[in-house]
This record gives sequence, structure tokens and C-alpha cells, in this order.
Amino acid sequence: MSTPAPIEQLSNSHAWTDRARYFNSGNAFALKLSAVPSVQFSAERDAAFADTAPTGLIDMDLSAELHTNYPATTPFVLSRYVCVRAGESLPLQLRASGQLMVILKGTGSTSVLGETATWKTGDVLALPGAAETVHHANEDVVAWLVTDEPALNFQELQPSSPEQTSMSPVLYSAEALDAELTALYNHPDVETFPGYAVVLSHQSLEHMRNVHPTLTLALNSLPPNSSQRPHVHNSMALTLCLEGDGCYSMIDGERKDWQRHAVMLTPPCASHSHHNDGAENMRCMIVQDGGLYYQARAIGFEYSE
Repeated sequence: MSTPAPIEQLSNSHAWTDRARYFNSGNAFALKLSAVPSVQFSAERDAAFADTAPTGLIDMDLSAELHTNYPATTPFVLSRYVCVRAGESLPLQLRASGQLMVILKGTGSTSVLGETATWKTGDVLALPGAAETVHHANEDVVAWLVTDEPALNFQELQPSSPEQTSMSPVLYSAEALDAELTALYNHPDVETFPGYAVVLSHQSLEHMRNVHPTLTLALNSLPPNSSQRPHVHNSMALTLCLEGDGCYSMIDGERKDWQRHAVMLTPPCASHSHHNDGAENMRCMIVQDGGLYYQARAIGFEYSE
């Protein structure tokens, strides 16, 4: 029988203690994170809609500004344009818990979890994140894709398996979205509402009135010659302009004129307002990471004037 090694030879306590670091109340809070910039991604939009754009993804990547070692548009969200040439397919398997996709141009289909749905310009998809997803284009397609990949990267997490996810595939047709927005405009109490917004949800998350546990997705609008009051909230906002002639936003005192199909980033806690000086209703899709703050009971919404 061999003699057990002395306890001191088996211990790694010295290595464990060597890894310890200590700060105090004088220096622990001196860490300053880089600000989320206010950006409009017009160059990425132009690249996505170029006739020569190949099948693939165009990231709206601010990782250099945010000092992350993974692609990110905001600390918890990654925004992209998806390009698929006519007759081609794009398979994706992303480290995300969900995907939100707005079809900006073209027709095609998406297959995921053994199901396939066809779609067209103006349709919106909510998809699970971890499962292999294949997008096929009947004609040249451009879409807007938003995921929570940076949030999972930051927390060193893997997404739920397809069997466990709350994100079943959902299709919001352009016709249904138009009908919901028309009904909102015709609502007898709409003048008392804080805005003109159709908030998207689905069967699995109906109890949360949300499309994803942390991401919100809404079709927003403003009537002609109107504006939304300046306000702030802890969540960021990614705004995709669908119809915005004569529209602009004021973000911390800076004017941002809207550009069709360009994505605009409103940083968290920035005072901002939206304005429609045009002759038609404004339309946009907005993604926010507000679910995180709702769950923490810290959405922090207030009017700034």
C-alpha cells in the first residue's frame, strides 16, 4: 500500500491566493466604461442594398468603441443586415437566445426546428437563437437582424437548447402589422396613449407582453406634424426607419435626420425625442434591451421636459 502524499503537497492554496486582487472604496469605483455612441449606420445600409452585395452578414459593429473582444452594436445587442442573393441560401447558427428579423426587400423562406415559413417584404420574424436557421431567397433579399449575442458573450453563457427555449418561430405578416397599426390610430382613446406603438409578442411570452425575455420589438409611428415628448430610459434603442420623410430625432441635443432603412442607435439614458414634419405617417421598427431593466424593476423611464 502506497503512503498518501502530505496534505501540503496536494494543496493549491498558494495559487488560489496569488490570484486574489483587492480594491477599496477609494479606487474600486474609478473604473470608467466607454460611452455607447449615438450612431446612424448609413454606410452599412448602403453596402447591404448595393447590387454587388454578396450573400452574408454586415455587422453594425462598435466593438472598438465599446472595448469588447466580440462584435457588438451595444453592450448587450448585435445588429446586422442580412443579404441573400436570389436562388442562394444562408445557413446560420448563432450564439444567441433569440433572433429578430425584419424583411426589407425580397421574398424567400426560413427553415428552423423542422419548420419552414415563406415571407416577403414587410414581414417580421422572431426566431430561436441556437438552432440552425437557413434563409433562402427567391429574389435578392435584404433584412435587418438583431440578436443578444453580446449579452451571452459577456456572461460567458450558452443559449438554451431548442427543446428548452421560449423562442418558437413566429411570423408577423406585413398585412397583420398594418391592420394593428390602423386599429391603433382608430382607437377612441389613442390621444391619451404615450405613443403610437404596436408591441410584438407571441404565445410563449404573452404573459410578459414581450417578444423575447430581454429584447422588445415594436412598430412605432407618428402622425404628420407631430412629435414625441423628450424622454429618457435606461435601455438603449435601435430604430430602423421604414417611412420617415421629413422625420428626425433629437438625441442629447443633436439632430439626426432619418434615412430610410438605416438603423439609428439611441444610447441608454440619452434624452431624446422624435419629430415628424412630413406629410405622411412615420413608421419605424424599434428594438430595445428593456426586458433586462423591466425584470430588474429599473426601467427608469421619465420625461425629460
